[in-house]
Amino acid sequence: MDEKIKQFKDWIAECNNIVFFGGAGVSTESGIPDFRSENGIFAAVTAYGYRPEVILSHSFFVAHPEIFFEYYKKNLLYPDAKPNDCHKALAKLEQMGKLKSVVTQNIDDLHQKAGSKRVLELHGTLYRNYCLQCGKEFDLDYVTKDAGITRCDACGAIVRPDVVLYEEGLDQKTIEDAVDDIAHADMLIVGGTSLNVYPAAGLIHYFKGKYIVLINKSPTSLDQKADLVIAQNIGEVFRQAVLD
Repeated sequence: MDEKIKQFKDWIAECNNIVFFGGAGVSTESGIPDFRSENGIFAAVTAYGYRPEVILSHSFFVAHPEIFFEYYKKNLLYPDAKPNDCHKALAKLEQMGKLKSVVTQNIDDLHQKAGSKRVLELHGTLYRNYCLQCGKEFDLDYVTKDAGITRCDACGAIVRPDVVLYEEGLDQKTIEDAVDDIAHADMLIVGGTSLNVYPAAGLIHYFKGKYIVLINKSPTSLDQKADLVIAQNIGEVFRQAVLD
């Protein structure tokens, strides 16, 4: 076993209040593309003539819902994606009583599918949808049954995904819960994130515990502060440290 992974495994054994903070790199091994890499979702102008960041903004959603829904249903929904070894290992650590929460920037529900119970979704989830007028809630199956604008079967108004679009603020209760969990953790594992997306990335600065472990293929702003940096596939790292 790699020396760094052995150290990681030893710290997991030592700690009983672990928090995981993750980003898009956690889900790429499940076949879901990230946003900002060379081949990510944001790499090119879309066929509609707008950059994805524009299409996925609140003002664009309001002004051009037909383009928003067409783009989002074609490019952001991966209902057949399965949890990978990272998701499975985190669920196992929670079951063991070691992991207290998963704080995620992802919107794909894979942590829940793997069995994690306390998942703080900073950017919401595509698996919850609600009517803008009457508030009725809908699951992903309802949204994916047609290609156009999703409308409420009760009042006919637009049904939108419960995700944080550009120009929208994060849910305050979710932020408060994440800050509290991170502040009380004895180990913070940061994985699969470039730490370039704020305010989410700023939450890691509330950590006051023993160990920060960073698992990411490319360098981040946290590299110099982390107690351990592992530049390998996150699924493989967790497989060796937890599942084997």
